[in-house]
Amino acid sequence: MSSGIYLVRDDGRLVEMVEQSYGSETLLEELLELYPNLLNGERVEGEDLDEWLVIVRQNGGFDDDRADLWASNRIFLDRDGVPTLVEIDCSLDPRVRQGTVGHLLTAAANMSLTWPVEGILSQFEANCRDADRDPEQAFEAFLGHDQDEERFWQQVKTNLQAGRIRLVLVSDQVSDELSRMIEFLNEQMDPAELVAIEIKQYAGQGDDDGLKTLVPRAIGRTAEASKKKSATNLERRRWDEASFFQEMESRQTEDEVEVARALYDWCCDRRNVQLHWRTGDTYGGFLAVFASRGASHEMFKVGIDGGFEIMSQHYANWSPFSSREGWDELRNQFSGIGLALPANSDVGRSPNFSLSTLKDDTAFNNVLEVFDWVIAQARDRR
Repeated sequence: MSSGIYLVRDDGRLVEMVEQSYGSETLLEELLELYPNLLNGERVEGEDLDEWLVIVRQNGGFDDDRADLWASNRIFLDRDGVPTLVEIDCSLDPRVRQGTVGHLLTAAANMSLTWPVEGILSQFEANCRDADRDPEQAFEAFLGHDQDEERFWQQVKTNLQAGRIRLVLVSDQVSDELSRMIEFLNEQMDPAELVAIEIKQYAGQGDDDGLKTLVPRAIGRTAEASKKKSATNLERRRWDEASFFQEMESRQTEDEVEVARALYDWCCDRRNVQLHWRTGDTYGGFLAVFASRGASHEMFKVGIDGGFEIMSQHYANWSPFSSREGWDELRNQFSGIGLALPANSDVGRSPNFSLSTLKDDTAFNNVLEVFDWVIAQARDRR
């Protein structure tokens, strides 16, 4: 029976490729090691970037007490900061395959405890040292030179706390029975995802026996699973006071929640400050907006990811600070609380830091004093 896979050589000759086993699981492991893009990562149009950030290649784990839990998992991060656990299994025994799925589920249930974001970052840096590679260069190859590394790792932390992880079973052949189990489980899981990646190998014959083709196929992302996860995501993206702080308590530390609550109360206590709720499960949260005489100007953002951010361009277009003198004065004020504005107001950079840096009362009060100063400047120059 024809495989339906053909290769056109440079001389125009058509070569039929025949399905071929890997011979050993090790070969598939080596291919995934060299080409993690086989995990079906989506390429950003027009960018030559790595698809995956490798955290654990194989037999990983930085604590001997967890060796049994992480015996053969590979751990990757995608560009949305979603931890991805990968298990390779080419066994023909369906009971072994089912055990592998159970292994992945056990690893997922314990991941937030055994692999905190600090441990993931530490392991990534250790990988870079072993490869004699600078971590900043590796990160730039992954996300690009203009991306905020601190925000990315904060998003990894948010995903871990929310249980937003991806489990991937890689095999050379996925049976109908295993496909149905994967699809069923994935439809029940949210926000976690469980998929299988079947990677078949095809080879040429005779004079073309040196030619090989790999054909990956994703299993588990059914229309029903996508519908359920999309519906839940839409619900999460409509924030208000109750939903925001309930979610903050599940994702962030007690100190970060207290800081966010204090910033929220500060906004409510200022007559000219309005609260606007943002949308989005990744960057959702609230905005502090100064409003007066029909005009409004964004002051800062507090994110569900535990971040505190200002947008430089909003201040650059705000009359108290749009002049050279006003901008320099604003820069001096913000620099005192760790927010570095660019020297020129036309440079669109957005300073930010984590709410955890404000758990100290002195640091927190300094931030509030600066924004009280901003309000006073705006009132005086109306």
